[in-house]
Amino acid sequence: MALLLGLLIFSFLATSVFLLPFINLLYKLRFQRKAQETKDAFDKPTPIFDRLHAHKKGTPVGGGFLVILVVCLLFATLFPLIKFLGIVVTHVYPIKEEINIIFFTFISFALLGLYDDIMKFFKFKQTGFFGLRMRHKFAIQWVLAFITSFMLYFNLKIDIFYIPFFGVFKLGFLFIPLSAFVIVSFANAVNITDGLDGLAPGLLMICLFAFWFLSASILDTPLSFFLALWLGSLIAFLYFNVYPARVWLGDVGALSFGATLAVVGLLLGKVMALVIVGGIFIVEILSSLFQLLYKKHKGKKLFSVAPFHLWLQNKGWEEPKIVTRAWLAGIMLAIFGVWLAVV
Repeated sequence: MALLLGLLIFSFLATSVFLLPFINLLYKLRFQRKAQETKDAFDKPTPIFDRLHAHKKGTPVGGGFLVILVVCLLFATLFPLIKFLGIVVTHVYPIKEEINIIFFTFISFALLGLYDDIMKFFKFKQTGFFGLRMRHKFAIQWVLAFITSFMLYFNLKIDIFYIPFFGVFKLGFLFIPLSAFVIVSFANAVNITDGLDGLAPGLLMICLFAFWFLSASILDTPLSFFLALWLGSLIAFLYFNVYPARVWLGDVGALSFGATLAVVGLLLGKVMALVIVGGIFIVEILSSLFQLLYKKHKGKKLFSVAPFHLWLQNKGWEEPKIVTRAWLAGIMLAIFGVWLAVV
């Protein structure tokens, strides 16, 4: 545990050193949010969001890229050194295969998100420069999720879901589509939640602490090592993301972090805990989904605006109030989820 805490601190410091230069670089590249260009998860205009967040025009987007870069570099550099420190590496799965799955998800969804950010902020969508429509990007998410799920099933032999109080259910090949659904759902849930300063990264930090505890309890060194680095870097990012934000995650961070969070839950065999711990993310994506379905079938909106955090803001709730209360709810959900996972 001392090693893991040290890794978290080191990752925090490393990210902190590069954050300000990286933010300045984003300004120079004009990788910033423009007014009246925001779209929701379903590629629909969001004028209410633009009205409520007009003062944030010019805020750099893409901070998640630095977090991903720092975590990948630190893991690649430090993890091979463990054996030279005389530390015993314990693992649940074959180490190489587990690391491949974690970083395939972490990087592949990041590249898809980075593509979307580039199209959006450099206006390539308007020129038709390799532009993809929302349904195409959604299809790519499913392809990546199925690749990860196949790797989980065939390489790590994972095919179970644990449901508290009911036991372990062996799903066989059915595990693949179900795990792909979980991955795609959380990738989009975190992306949708990333609409207020500090909301998604703060909730993600809480979720990661919960799963870090669970990974340490089963002595999975590679996963604990990865989570320690991810947490340290994310906390450093969050310092500049809380209200008023100096930088936002962007799709590059949100899609990657959501998908990888789901994979962590799958690796731990705690899908129900994942649903509980990430409960706020679930509420956010369900509010957007219900809004879309209701409008499609009834021809009118179910809510004045979705997702849920934007509905609260439109009702008059102040942004910091929404975020801090979401964090408090997230903490209690994390405690409850961990309790269910170990019961």
